[in-house]
Amino acid sequence: MVTRTSRKIIGMKATSKVNPKTNQTGNLISIMAQQGQAHRYAGQTRSRNEKSVAKQMDKHDIEHFLPLYDKISRWKDRQVRLQLPLFPGYILVRVSLKDQINILQIPGMVRLVRFSGHPTVIAEAEIVALKRWLSAEVSIEPYPYLKSGQLVVVQSGSLAGLSGHFMRRKLANRIVISIDSIMRSFIAKVSLDDIEIAKKPRAFVPGQGELPESRV
Repeated sequence: MVTRTSRKIIGMKATSKVNPKTNQTGNLISIMAQQGQAHRYAGQTRSRNEKSVAKQMDKHDIEHFLPLYDKISRWKDRQVRLQLPLFPGYILVRVSLKDQINILQIPGMVRLVRFSGHPTVIAEAEIVALKRWLSAEVSIEPYPYLKSGQLVVVQSGSLAGLSGHFMRRKLANRIVISIDSIMRSFIAKVSLDDIEIAKKPRAFVPGQGELPESRV
């Protein structure tokens, strides 16, 4: 569930001398402005705490997105349909860095995913494409992160325009979709009639990248 929040930001008034050569005050203002902008980030949670963290974010009006997929669990006398996190241990949040303390104080949250010491921003286009996959009537499930593979593009149906890496698994055709910013992937069933090999690599939305040999 995605919720939105509006916050009242209280600023601090400060005075400083401007160095005309380095413009340090201008650089400081630029950094503060960037920290005040809300972006999408991946939050790491404790194991099996994804849903409880999402509920806490609902209560605190923190915008978030927890991708779930359906899985049939077979018990001795029946079958049960479960909704499980598509990316175990992760939840996607929209927050400004200056307000990240509000995220980290939630029970079950560990940290924002960082690369090179900085929280990694997730492109909005990746979120949009991910929601399209989840809303389509296709079977999906988590898959080990795959950065490369033979790239194909869906040409028809509700997923037209989306792309991923083609593979064959259990006599069925699948596409592996990778979210490079958090190094996580999932897999979806596709029909050969709906896809074709991409002509050349392009910016993935989500899952494009360098291409190794096909695993068909």
